Amino acid sequence: MEGSRSDHAPVRATPTAHPTQRPHVAAVVEDVIYAVVGTGLRRVGWRPRLQTFTGYGRPDRVRVMARVLLAPPKAARRDRKRPTRRGFRNFLTVPAPQSSVRVTVAGHAVEVVTDRSGYVDVELDLPAGAHLPPGRQEVALRCLDPADAVTVTAPLQVLDAAPRLGVISDIDDTTLVTGVPRPLLATWNTFVRRAGSRRAVPGMAGLFRDLEAAHGDLAVFYVSNGAWNTAGALRAFLERCGYPEGPLLLTDWGPTLTGWFRSGPQHKAASIDLLMEWFGEVRWLLVGDDGQHDPQIYADAVQRWPDRVAAVAIRQVTEGPTAGDPAPGTPSGVPVVRGRDGSALSAALAEVPGVLDA
Repeated sequence: MEGSRSDHAPVRATPTAHPTQRPHVAAVVEDVIYAVVGTGLRRVGWRPRLQTFTGYGRPDRVRVMARVLLAPPKAARRDRKRPTRRGFRNFLTVPAPQSSVRVTVAGHAVEVVTDRSGYVDVELDLPAGAHLPPGRQEVALRCLDPADAVTVTAPLQVLDAAPRLGVISDIDDTTLVTGVPRPLLATWNTFVRRAGSRRAVPGMAGLFRDLEAAHGDLAVFYVSNGAWNTAGALRAFLERCGYPEGPLLLTDWGPTLTGWFRSGPQHKAASIDLLMEWFGEVRWLLVGDDGQHDPQIYADAVQRWPDRVAAVAIRQVTEGPTAGDPAPGTPSGVPVVRGRDGSALSAALAEVPGVLDA
């Protein structure tokens, strides 16, 4: 968010994180390229189109996420899953920065402006008396471009203050076979393979279904270093494989204001901390793999939030011990289980009280 103005004073819009600083040269170059390409596309009739993501929140406060992209005049006005197209096509997008978007929640509206990559990422405080009921709700978004003023809806997952178990799960090599420890294989799986041919990690969907059966009010969030460009394909994959619904918390693709690449560990740590802060009644199961940084990220999270983590489950994709794992007997006392697939993790978690038993 570069700025916002409220239609209703009680609704407060807070951008999640947009540092004010001199942008990195890579970001400047990217912005110039997008500006030139965007101007050309607008001249041939392309117009802004909203791509929505699943938001989340409490009855009195929500986080809304979306993106405004340029699209041909006859493009469908919804985020297609397109399970058959190759992965690289997800990245052939042109954002519409500085686009005005009206966000309406519980009858109250606020106007916001997209950032340099076309994203809307805003936290909204609702006024007294405008609380949302828990469960799956909707937020309305309207791009205020005169040529494309169409209202779309995005889902919201609203949690009340009741104690419950929550799951924060990685995606690549945790739910979805990517091969991140092998860069060439990971590149092939991400950019070349068709989305519909991606494979699930054996037994992992069954573990999530067992957790959902044990906890009818289970809250699931998928936190990944993957790009928002792949959100539609990831949602289709999770649905096809029978994973529970839940918000995706992904990252931007390309240069940032601070460097050539975004920090994956920083994104995951910040996402975990925000969920911990928002949902104080939830105890979390952290699910990931040892292919990259999950063990260290989760170990650090346990140190920051020792009373809020029910257990850590690490899928083993590498050989030997993994640095950063919180071990049994440490001061945190948080159980850590490991296994090669979902079935092994399920068997290990069955021994942890309060995880697979209600």
